[in-house]
Amino acid sequence: MDLGFFTMPLHPLSRNYPDTLDEDREAIILADQLGFTEAFVGEHVTDLSEPISSSLMFLASLASDTHQIKLGSGTVNLPNNHPAAVAAQVAMLDNLLRGRFLFGIGPGGLKSDSEAFGNLDEDRTAMFVEAIDHILAMWQDEAPIVRDGKYWKIHMDRTYVKELGQGMMLRPYQGRIPDIFATVVAPYSKGIVSAAERGWLPITGDMLQPVWQATHWPLYEKGCKNVGRVADRNDWRVGVNIFVGDDAATARRYGGSAEGPYGQRWESLRTRFVFNGRMDLFKSDLDMPDSAIDAQFLVDNLTISGTPEQVAEKLLARHDALGGFGTVLYVGADWQDPALARRSMELMATRVMPMVNAALADREPRTGTLG
Repeated sequence: MDLGFFTMPLHPLSRNYPDTLDEDREAIILADQLGFTEAFVGEHVTDLSEPISSSLMFLASLASDTHQIKLGSGTVNLPNNHPAAVAAQVAMLDNLLRGRFLFGIGPGGLKSDSEAFGNLDEDRTAMFVEAIDHILAMWQDEAPIVRDGKYWKIHMDRTYVKELGQGMMLRPYQGRIPDIFATVVAPYSKGIVSAAERGWLPITGDMLQPVWQATHWPLYEKGCKNVGRVADRNDWRVGVNIFVGDDAATARRYGGSAEGPYGQRWESLRTRFVFNGRMDLFKSDLDMPDSAIDAQFLVDNLTISGTPEQVAEKLLARHDALGGFGTVLYVGADWQDPALARRSMELMATRVMPMVNAALADREPRTGTLG
């Protein structure tokens, strides 16, 4: 199992914005130093507690400060952007990173963003599909580009001058298309079937119970079979909220209590989900009343915390409950105590993952469904 990183990010409104940007950059630089294989960063335009407004711009700031880790958008919300701008910006970033870019895409889940960009009442899934089709065509088709869609018309024929390079699009590094990732949070998502059919790779979000996370792989596998491709569980990324402490008492206080940064993160998300009517994601039993779900419930059920040995055991249990996956995405939380936050990442990389991989060495499935 590989170790990756995912951050939305989410910080208390009381935090100084430049400080949180520095902190989020520091977390990914540390992940690079510790051998994390990849890091995904979300974006939200109209939410001050999730304050990275452009994942591409943020990742560009890390191009020269990271060396091995692959950096991914998690996600670029395509309906909120013009496809030509996304195609050009992603191509430039992929070249800055010399091919270390991972292209996470989605239709966008924040309603206030959709309202701001004027597509709240549109079919954002249709916009999403049209946008990625435009982007891939601009990277692959010969100039001049002429494309007519329902939502965007992209014409570069009237101003095309081949000798000047005018009217021509930048291409990703070495001309190959970056790996494309679809993040899935809905149980039994139909979108993951379509993603598999198009050759995209799956990321299962951290904000839903394991019983719902487990619904994603069979659907991804179905999509692969539809196009004659073998589904490989090593391609599956799963987000997990994790805190590792040197001792059990620290782990309970910082990672396992409603007052700690993980509890605060869950409380912020809980209030958003109440507003947006998505509380079912938090439930393993859909008959559970919304009133039974508080920050402590979410910490207890959706955060893995403990000593390295305890976290390794719990992560193995999650792995087995889902039937196996290739990369655990350690979900970033606010650094309420920077020393403890850094230490958790260090322990995850140097203690937890070696124990997990030693245990999995003889039994992790390489492809298909766990038998």
